[in-house]
Order: sequence, then C-alpha cells, then structure tokens
Amino acid sequence: MPGGSMTVPITDGARGTVVPFRPAPLLALLRAAHAGPTAAVTALATAVAWASGAAPGRVALVAAAVLTGQLSIGWSNDLLDLARDRTVGRTDKPLVTGEVSARWVRTACALAVVATVVLSLACGVPAGLWHLLVVASGWAYNLGLKATIWSWAPYAVAFGALPVFAVLARPGAAAPQWWLPAGGALLGVGAHLVNVLPDLDDDAATGVRGFPHRLGPTRAQGLAVVVLGVASVVVAGGAVTVALPVRVGALVLVAVLALVAWRGNGRVPFLAAIGIAAVDVLMLVISR
Repeated sequence: MPGGSMTVPITDGARGTVVPFRPAPLLALLRAAHAGPTAAVTALATAVAWASGAAPGRVALVAAAVLTGQLSIGWSNDLLDLARDRTVGRTDKPLVTGEVSARWVRTACALAVVATVVLSLACGVPAGLWHLLVVASGWAYNLGLKATIWSWAPYAVAFGALPVFAVLARPGAAAPQWWLPAGGALLGVGAHLVNVLPDLDDDAATGVRGFPHRLGPTRAQGLAVVVLGVASVVVAGGAVTVALPVRVGALVLVAVLALVAWRGNGRVPFLAAIGIAAVDVLMLVISR
C-alpha cells in the first residue's frame, strides 16, 4: 500500500471500464450515520445494561449490537433522503456534498445490518428479537412512516423496546417492570418531536408531512414538553430504588426546564426539551 492508501479495481457497469474504488473518509462516513444520535442511543442502552447487572462482556455485546443497528438506521436515512436533501441544498450531509459516495454508504449499511442480526441474537434470542424490533422500527420510519401522521409510532416502539432488550440481554434476567418501557416510549415520542423541530421548513419543502409537521411548530413544541414531562413523572414514579429526594429534585428540574421551553424563543425551547430528555434518561439509568 504505497503512500498509505489503497485502491481496489472495480468494473463500471455503465461503461465496462475499470475505475478506482477508494476508501471513503471515516469521519464523513460516520457523519452520514448521524453520529450524535447514534452515540446517544448506544450510550443509553449500554448504561441500562450495565445498571441491570450484566457482566462486562455482555454489556460490550449490547453496545456493539445497538451501535451497528443505529449505524444502519442512520446510513439508510441519508441514502433514502438523498434526493430531498439535494433539493433543499443541505450542506451538512456528506452524501450531498460528495464527501462520501453512495456506494460506500450502501456497503457500510449492508454490513451493519448483517452485524446487527448476529450481535443481537448473540445476546439471546428473546433479547435479540427485542433489539431487532428496535432496528426494524427505525427502518420503517426511514422507509415512509416519517411522512405520515404515524411518524411518532416508530420512536415509541423503538425507545420502549430498547430498555427491554438491554435488561433481557443479561442471562437469567426477568422482564422489566411496565414503567421502564412506558417511560422509554414517551421519551421516544418526545425525542421525535424535538428532533424534527429544526427541520420543519426543509421537510415541508420536500413533501414530508409527519405528525409534528401537521401540528405546526408551536403545538409540536408544546406537545414535546408535555410528553417529556409525563415521561419524567412515569419514570420518577416507577424508580422506587432511587432516593425520594433525588426523584423530587429531578421533577423540580424538569418543571423549570418545561417552563423555559414553554416561554422561550428561538432555539431555547429546543435546548430546554433536550435538557428534560437528559433528566429522563438519567433517571432511567440510575433506577436499575
């Protein structure tokens, strides 16, 4: 490999010629997978698995399964949205700017799907099926539900099933109590509403009209605050293993952030809603 680079000859089917196939920059490939949300969801599942008492090796297996699943969801999202992203001139998408080719993203996505199935089932069949439900929900969102009134449903299913997978991945573990998946599902709906808010105009320009788009920015913002607040109450009420002063303090903080989100302007409501979600996630983790 002279110069530290590598090329692989590949036949161009359109012209019958051999063209170089160069590795895409790793950072661009990771950005195309929505690295931030991917890391956040992976960290959440890993923390729940660790808090449930799983051995370090099993925690690492959970992390790997969730990571590959989220990578596949992120890459498929950018591949399916490529035409729309080009229409609105997105400059933050590596596929649009040409920093990474669609061929590389498709290859990485396919490999991630295979790895996800193998790693998920290696956690045990029941647990693995729960995680495959998480990943299938993400793909269902990308494949069309994002543009319907049911756009919230894949988030509810995925975030509700994710902590169940993380708990059941520990050999011999009992199913979690109802409030854990319920709190996760509410957190997922809130995350969907918050995540879409900054992109409402771009989505509308390309014909995407999911549940938040039909509500409009003001009502979607308000509903996000309410849903995340209810998630906080559900988790605080169910997390009896957490000291009462801690739970009360968390709810007080959520109330303050909810007020900020309700009365704020610009990106302040969005950031406040993220803060509420962070408090919910923290209570989910320390409750185990």
